[in-house]
Amino acid sequence: MNDDGAVMCDGLEYAFGETRAVDGLDLSVTTGEVFGLLGPNGAGKTTAIRCITTLLPVPAGRIRVFGHDAARERMAVRRLLGYVPQQLSADAGLTGRENVALFARVFDVPRRERARRVAQALYAVDLTEAADRMARTYSGGMIRRLELAQALVSAPRLLMLDEPTIGLDPIARTSVWEHINAVRRATGMTVLVTTHHMDEADQYCDRLALMHRGRIRALGTPAGLKAELRERRGTDDPPPTLEDVFRDVAGRGLDSEGGDFRDVRSTRRTAARLG
Repeated sequence: MNDDGAVMCDGLEYAFGETRAVDGLDLSVTTGEVFGLLGPNGAGKTTAIRCITTLLPVPAGRIRVFGHDAARERMAVRRLLGYVPQQLSADAGLTGRENVALFARVFDVPRRERARRVAQALYAVDLTEAADRMARTYSGGMIRRLELAQALVSAPRLLMLDEPTIGLDPIARTSVWEHINAVRRATGMTVLVTTHHMDEADQYCDRLALMHRGRIRALGTPAGLKAELRERRGTDDPPPTLEDVFRDVAGRGLDSEGGDFRDVRSTRRTAARLG
């Protein structure tokens, strides 16, 4: 596997005790694309994301981000990333501007550039007018856009989004994606996203990888994956949706692959706070 591209995972493995969350993952994300990582809860998506962001170590296999080894060059990799996790990262006790400024310091944005970069990030997600309001007064969609601004303040080459629209209504979801795509068009930024919203994956992702039980089970464009399924099923059937592809890949193991109690509790807490 060569080192060209934004993200290269080669044989990545990660286990929690006896449970192998990621099992020999091979993945390549091209510079400038929006790449979707799909799969049922417990498929290993978030674990893989955390390894790529260096939040988890790389016990086996290799990850390279724009040519940097995620195991040996962790700080170099982190300087290239913006990350919006599933869990809330904004502080309700700070204003929007203060939240973004805090992330500017965390990501070591030079002091002389911080005010300008904070203002640019807030403008990019349409929060300039609300910048000096307390974050606790923001709606769910505004909070997610604030977290996007936090991730953008360091001008990342790679934006990592783990369920970025969890708990949001359709209008707020569309707004978040409009702002992501506006920044991407302006900067050429690469986006790696996990989502359970098949309509988002179909509409916004250039390519998709479907994970199940720690491995990639299908890879391609949304149109290509649907066409492959239709060819296997026969053209007499109705055209398949991306949800049909998802179900075909994951099979009937969804009920037994739903993550643990902490996964459910964390997701519901996030959705409740954003709702």
